[in-house]
Amino acid sequence: MHTRLGRIMFTCRLPWWRSSATCQPRQARRFLPRAQEICQGPSPKGVNTTAGQGQQVGTQEKKVLEDLEMPFVRRETETLFQEQPVTGNQYLEDALLRSYLKTHLPPKVLQEVHQDLERFGNRLLTKIQPLGWECELNPPVFRQYDAWGQRVDHILTCPAWRRMKEIAAEEGLIAEAYERRYSNWSRLHQAVKLYLFSSCSGGFNCPLAMTDGAAKVIESLGVPGSLKNAFEHLTSRDPKKFWTSGQWMTERRGGSDVANGTETVARRQPDGSYHLYGFKWFTSAADSDVTLTLARVADAEGRVKQGSSGLSLFFLKVRDEEGKLNSIQVQRLKDKLGTRQMATAELWLDGAQAELISAEGRGVASISNMLNITRIHNVIGAVASMRRMISLSREYARRRVAFGKLLKDHPLHMQTIARMEVQTRGAFLLLMEIVRLLGLVETNMASEEHQLLLRLLVPVAKLYTGKQASAVVVEAMESFGGQGYMEDTGLPGLVRDTLVLSIWEGTTNILSLDVLRSLTKSQGQVVAVFSSTVQKKLELASGTGKLDLAVKQTRDALSGLTRFLQAAGSRQALTMELAARDFSYSLARIYAGALLIEHAARPDASSTDLSAAQRWCNQELCPVAAESRNGSYEAEAALLDQGLVYEGSPVPPGRL
Repeated sequence: MHTRLGRIMFTCRLPWWRSSATCQPRQARRFLPRAQEICQGPSPKGVNTTAGQGQQVGTQEKKVLEDLEMPFVRRETETLFQEQPVTGNQYLEDALLRSYLKTHLPPKVLQEVHQDLERFGNRLLTKIQPLGWECELNPPVFRQYDAWGQRVDHILTCPAWRRMKEIAAEEGLIAEAYERRYSNWSRLHQAVKLYLFSSCSGGFNCPLAMTDGAAKVIESLGVPGSLKNAFEHLTSRDPKKFWTSGQWMTERRGGSDVANGTETVARRQPDGSYHLYGFKWFTSAADSDVTLTLARVADAEGRVKQGSSGLSLFFLKVRDEEGKLNSIQVQRLKDKLGTRQMATAELWLDGAQAELISAEGRGVASISNMLNITRIHNVIGAVASMRRMISLSREYARRRVAFGKLLKDHPLHMQTIARMEVQTRGAFLLLMEIVRLLGLVETNMASEEHQLLLRLLVPVAKLYTGKQASAVVVEAMESFGGQGYMEDTGLPGLVRDTLVLSIWEGTTNILSLDVLRSLTKSQGQVVAVFSSTVQKKLELASGTGKLDLAVKQTRDALSGLTRFLQAAGSRQALTMELAARDFSYSLARIYAGALLIEHAARPDASSTDLSAAQRWCNQELCPVAAESRNGSYEAEAALLDQGLVYEGSPVPPGRL
């Protein structure tokens, strides 16, 4: 009996990636003693139970075994377990990615990139995905003191996290963009690898974003001699030499208002270096090797200049040559909703040695290159999350039976996934467009129009794809039913990690205001470039009859956008602030629509390319025009907004 019961316990199955051996011994220990007690019962002293009670015990044993075995036996013979969705090589299964590369890359570049991505896709499937799960299961731990009471402030990460760092170097996930083997296409090659890597990386895509941003800042400064060694480490393919970088900007006041929220002070030392003093409230990838940070330089009397013009940019190493922290104290690790695989900490800088790398007072301008890169990485993460969830959802639909047929044979279910697919395609092409433009800028091949367009599209793409991703991954989780809500499927973790993408690197509203600043700074020139670029893309579809309606819808939306801007020019500034979010959404939808149309107008375009363009353009492409007609941006509407929000609140709303 014991052998049979043990066998039953050891054959129960667990979903997805967990080995069934992890819980079964405990189950066996729990059930076996009770089964023995029930089946055998207590044996009175001196009584032979084997003869008189043998039949009774046999009956009891049979009943208990039936009670214990039946749930497990049925699971072996009936369809009670749901089928796990199984995906293959992500690159080979991504039809849109492959068709985009085939369309845009020069033949020789395409051949080499294709081979690299196919190989990388196999490595992701067999090696990197399991490491990602290990990172999820083993988040960093903070050990403040050692056994003898000495403060050590160690952030302990798991072996899988450290292996991810080695793989990032081996694959050139940063180096690829700076070696420029493929000239202006190198940045796109890097972005595609990061796109494939992101959802399997166990959160390591975040420190890579900041590392890329730090390398970009140093390159934009001309790689000065004092930073040459750092640049070589940040862009190395050697796992033993590769460094990651942090980005320490957020302080106790929090948020994106670094101009008024930065309190860290830099004091100049006799040797020309600086010591930093302050509290960094939110430092992602706190286990990184180096970091860039903002601080206010104190004069001889200890005074500092307030505002953005008082901020300067500094480079510092987190630890010294002996591995000791650089006059930095770790206060605690943040308890976050998602991205738990990555250490995010609160840090005291108590005289941390640093190097001033910007002109004094030009910190915000100098770090803008880093922000552009990290925002593009944010877009990469958003599109990757959408693609991953849809890939799992569509595979599940091929396996899961409900109401007598596979989910894929239910038209409503397919319609739901198809709508998510259309959103993902628009976001993907928007991503490819900005990295294409970035590649041109980095190789001095960009026109002034290209540069203006990139400046506009980076915040537009970041804010829009962040919101798209949140909606798509939640919808995709729902497509699994209750199973999507189970932690050990891994789906809730993917959702949590995605939700941050509309917050990090600037919230939707903050970036919408940044879009308005790009209009003001260019004196409206960027809008003209946007409009002419969209028109050129639409002209490519002039001979494709099936796209006529989509082209008309996009042109009408562009006209509506132009009329709105003309009317807004004569109104007060409040109008544009209230319209900023809808205006940015309009830019994103119109431009993504033009990209989808352009892709569908190719000679070898598929019917799905046509369908995606048509469906995208059936939505409201210019919500800012529609809301303007409704009076949503008038001063009266702003007062009503406050009234709606604060009705019933004990605190009266303030005056606008």
